[in-house]
Amino acid sequence: MGKVGEELTEQETAIYDRQIRVWGVDAQRRLSKSHIFVSGLKGTVIEFCKNIVLAGVGSLTLNDDRLVTEELLSANFLVPSDENVTSGKSLAELCCESLKDFNPMVTVSVEKGVLANFDVEFFQKFDAVVISCCSLLTKKSVNAKCRKLPRRVAFYSVECRDSCGEIFVDLQSYSKKKNEETIECQLQYPSFEEAIAVPWRSLPKRMSKLYFAMRVLERFEVLEKQNPQDTSGDDLPNVLKLRKELCEAQCINESQIPVPLLQRLLAARVEFPSVCAIIGGVLGQEVIKAISGKGDPLKNFFLFDAMDGKGIIEDISG
Repeated sequence: MGKVGEELTEQETAIYDRQIRVWGVDAQRRLSKSHIFVSGLKGTVIEFCKNIVLAGVGSLTLNDDRLVTEELLSANFLVPSDENVTSGKSLAELCCESLKDFNPMVTVSVEKGVLANFDVEFFQKFDAVVISCCSLLTKKSVNAKCRKLPRRVAFYSVECRDSCGEIFVDLQSYSKKKNEETIECQLQYPSFEEAIAVPWRSLPKRMSKLYFAMRVLERFEVLEKQNPQDTSGDDLPNVLKLRKELCEAQCINESQIPVPLLQRLLAARVEFPSVCAIIGGVLGQEVIKAISGKGDPLKNFFLFDAMDGKGIIEDISG
């Protein structure tokens, strides 16, 4: 991932001096030659973009054709509040202009179009693909396209609802190394579709309740043909009906998906900047690990709920 053979320029070495001292010149070289694609620019992804631009990736491509709304501004510090500046411009265009100021060494650009319509070849030029604010079907589709490529493209999906967040990671096959010569072990990652297809009854008894709640809402949005996060508290009776059906089919107790948790996730409208910062920070670290080869990447779900302040890693591999 990235052109490791190319040397850092004197300017790159000077700018990233502190980072090089932490993770070494080879890791920084990989970062500086990497290409990242991001779709769905809500608060968590904005935090992620800021982090990896400051870390010094080679390029960042943004995809989000939506126009600015008050709701989208709640946790997006990249978009100016001046209507004269934002008028007629997409979210990606506005964020692109701001991110360029964070680090002039990073190439930031915009790719217009609907995420679901990009073909397999489109993702060939990226080292990592990060998506958010998209349907269950789109998550599966984009992940599958990344897996069809001859080279590994790391895939991440991230969602934040209310004060909760979830990150999914697919590195396909990843070698954990003790040093440059010795391979400690080979991690095999399932696709998103494979991971969520694992029967609930086979998962650990102390499995995160947030994981189950997110799967119920995804399924509800598919059945109701709703866009992600267009749900509201009015949907609770139908969601509870679906919860009952899924729990019976999966042979787990409904108490694993608490009603108060579903209520919070359904009513989520405004993002919490502090939660976005936490989830976006973790996501940034994971992408940097995968590209630089430094540190052990998580496998394969990270779930966070600010109500208890816990970040949990769940390995759901079948």
